[in-house]
Order: sequence, then structure tokens, then C-alpha cells
Amino acid sequence: MTTVRETFENMPNAFRPEAARGMNAVYQFDILGDGGGKWYAAIADGQLTVGEGLHEKPNVTITMKTDNYLAMSAGKLSGMVAFATGKLKVKGDMILAAKMQAIFKQP
Repeated sequence: MTTVRETFENMPNAFRPEAARGMNAVYQFDILGDGGGKWYAAIADGQLTVGEGLHEKPNVTITMKTDNYLAMSAGKLSGMVAFATGKLKVKGDMILAAKMQAIFKQP
């Protein structure tokens, strides 16, 4: 994916519904910089809805710069390394943030 928009438009293709059964959560993404924006991924019992903008009740908010988000989405930057080095900031439910690797196929 070359743009943030493309990564979110492609998110349903990477979604693993079997890993999200019984899960009800909203991930808010705040991607900073050129080509960034605000997006959300809402999961309700194995179903994914992706939208642009702010969700009214996110469980977790993930904030990253555009280049770091694109590198992570391409598998060039580990989420754990990004978090440990301050390139990925998490507000809210840290356990949900950690579950992202299980519910989305990694490149």
C-alpha cells in the first residue's frame, strides 16, 4: 500500500474474522502528517466496518506519523518496536491494541 487511504480501504482483506469472534471493539487511528487522517475500525462479533473520521466511542486510539504507519502496514516496522520507540502511541485499552496482530494478517 502506498497511501494511508489504501491501507484502510484494504483493511477488510487483511481481517481475520475467526480471530475476532465475540469481540466488540472500536480502534481509532490518528495518522499524522501528509496523507494522514483519522480512521476507525469497528469490530462486532467477527464483522469489520472501516470508516474515515472520528468514531464517537473508540476503545483504543492509535496515533502514528504517516511514514511510520505505512512502514508498519508494509511489515517493515514491528508494532512492538514502534511502541517501544515512541513511534506508536496508544490511548485506551492496551490489550485491544496488542490483539491487532492476531485479528489482522501481517504482511
